Amino acid sequence: MSPRAGSPFPYSDTNKRYHTYDYYLRRKFGRKCARITLDAGFSCPNIDGVSGTGGCVYCTAPLTRGRTVAPLAEQFAERRAVESAKWPGSASVVYFNEGTNTYAPTEKLRQLFEEALSFPDVVGLAVATRADALSDETVDLLRELDRRTFLVIELGLQSIHDETAVRINRGHDYASFLAGYNKLAGLNVCLHIINGLPGEDKEMMLATAREIARLRPMMVKIHMLYVTDGTPIAEMWKRGDLPLLTREEYVGTVCDQLEYLPPETVIGRLTGDGERSSLLAPSWTLKKLVVLNEIDKTFVKRNSYQGIYFKG
Repeated sequence: MSPRAGSPFPYSDTNKRYHTYDYYLRRKFGRKCARITLDAGFSCPNIDGVSGTGGCVYCTAPLTRGRTVAPLAEQFAERRAVESAKWPGSASVVYFNEGTNTYAPTEKLRQLFEEALSFPDVVGLAVATRADALSDETVDLLRELDRRTFLVIELGLQSIHDETAVRINRGHDYASFLAGYNKLAGLNVCLHIINGLPGEDKEMMLATAREIARLRPMMVKIHMLYVTDGTPIAEMWKRGDLPLLTREEYVGTVCDQLEYLPPETVIGRLTGDGERSSLLAPSWTLKKLVVLNEIDKTFVKRNSYQGIYFKG
């Protein structure tokens, strides 16, 4: 698992010119690690909290409020069987990603996270949450877990621009995000951003990437805004008030963003993929491998790679 000979990018043993999560986990654990997604039935403070405002405009969670979820052990066994068939001998990183996964009393969180860590061949835990859902007690629990296992806290940032946060009904501004992010100093943090948000041009998206580079998180996930039926953003799109990025525009923007990020920053995702049955647009997001291949080809054409313009 050494870097590929002759590769212009040091954090790769394949043709990738960015620091994939797969590469990071294989280097860390010495074997393939599969991410096992679990749903613990969490809601979100931006949906039903004291100051909840209905959720972000693109969020599908309000459409599934009150959903019934299977026991964690049952979910894990089912999904682990699929991943083990694809990658025999792999380990698992359990990923709580539905809803805001610190939006519960600390003892409830402890129970859920401890159960997940008890499952066979689990080497780590990823917890998706919001920067405004991190009480001091919860952060203490996360620090305790971090001392015992591989832990990643995934925070939805989406954009650094406050005017965008208002348009998408994010429920907090960038200063509030930073307050939560700073609480997690010293922990592995993954930041999520979305390209193509309402009202944003390319320079605004690049400004978000440059600010993330300054923050130096352990990992970044980049998503494409897509339109799901039943969400507020679907009505904007139907009215013609929401221009969406073409695949070519998205690929170019992602490559530009990666060029500004530190080379050691892990890239956990480079596009979003909605449910085929409810996706309204853009249809090209359904072809995830095509998007990833286009990113690879663009870097080769540019003779470029992640971090080429990063100045630490």
